[in-house]
Parts: sequence; structure tokens; C-alpha cells
Amino acid sequence: MANIHFIGGEKGGVGKSLVARVLAQYLIDHSLPFLGFDTDRSHGALMRFYAGYASPAVVDRYESLDTIIEAAVAEPERRILVDLAAQTHEPLAKWLEESGVFELAEESGISLHYWHVMDAGKDSVDLLGPLLERFGDRLKYVIVRNQVRGEDFGLLEDSVAAMKAKELGARTVVIKRLSDSAMQKIDATSCSFWAAKNSTDKEVTGLGLMDRQRVKMWLRAAYEQLDAAGV
Repeated sequence: MANIHFIGGEKGGVGKSLVARVLAQYLIDHSLPFLGFDTDRSHGALMRFYAGYASPAVVDRYESLDTIIEAAVAEPERRILVDLAAQTHEPLAKWLEESGVFELAEESGISLHYWHVMDAGKDSVDLLGPLLERFGDRLKYVIVRNQVRGEDFGLLEDSVAAMKAKELGARTVVIKRLSDSAMQKIDATSCSFWAAKNSTDKEVTGLGLMDRQRVKMWLRAAYEQLDAAGV
């Protein structure tokens, strides 16, 4: 069965691209073939950090989004990652519904997953509810609590949206916080997470021995979450 993973959340700054990068590195480290699509026209993270695996996709052009489905059908053993830029939900939803993507996916044995990346704020919770109501059980959901963007998810836990997600069988992934210093150095050097944890060349990554150790521990925890969720 082919698997398409949409990494979204609609709100800017919640860490969608960070999660996409973690997923990409997880697949590389586990020798799982994948293809990435990057919908951010200005500073796409997959194109920046994993250029050898990613292609651009224009979310308001059906012809561009069609290549996502075509790629999944052509090589079903290869996972598809789609890093969704902020405020792309509506054109994506129109493409899914008006192009018969759900019907085609069922016919072709394609499993559609939506990773709803959240910070600890109310906006992320408010955006989850309409997503679940619109698509129901036509998508498989992963709720990502990104602790890089806040650690108290009490608003989510007490919400109607969380109850609805549970009813739909949504899985939960927690991305723990990585030190600001290490994350800033990784971003400043545009290095992959593989380089961040393995390269001893500080001029390349900006990371010292202990920074690399923290990245290793952080990725290990993230991978345990992904293992449990089933990527």
C-alpha cells in the first residue's frame, strides 16, 4: 500500500517543516524510500535541507498537486511526504474533494495521512476541529504536539477536538524540545539532522560535542514516537 503523509497544521510557526525534516531523516536512517514535496514557495525546508529527495509543489495548481498522487501510484513502496506551507488548507481541501482524490486513493490502495502539527496555543486547537469535521474518517490523523513551540498542551487535552480525534483513531506524536542554541546552529548552517548528529566538523555544522549529543538524544526520542505511530 502506498502512503502519502501531509504535514500540516495551517498556522504559521508551529513547526510543520521541522516535523517534515524529522520524518525525512527517519526514513533515510531506516533505509525507507521516499519522495518529498515542498509547497513553501519562499523558503521550503525540504528543498533546503533534503534537496536530493524533494521537489516543489504549487498547492493552488491542480496539475502540480496531481504529481503527488501519480508518484504514489508509480512506486507504491515509496512513501510520499508533503510539507504544507501555512494557509494552504483550503486549496488542498478543494483539490482533494474536487479531483476525487479520496475515491482514487481507495481504488489504488493509497493510504492518506494528515499530520496536524500543533504548538501549545488555542489557535492550533481551533484549527483541529474543522479539519476533523471536514474530512472525518477519509484521512488517517497524527496529532503532533511540538514541544519546541510550547510544552503545556492542556488546552488540547480538554478540547472537543481532542475527543473527536480519539474517536477517529488519531495517533499522537510528541516532539520534545531541543535547546534553542542547537536548533539555531542547525538552521544557520542548513545541515541535515544526519550531519548534525554525526559530523565532527564544527565549521560545517556549528555544533560541538555536547550539542551533537543533545541532537542524538532528541532524535532518538522522536524516532521512538514515530516507531509507535507507524510511519
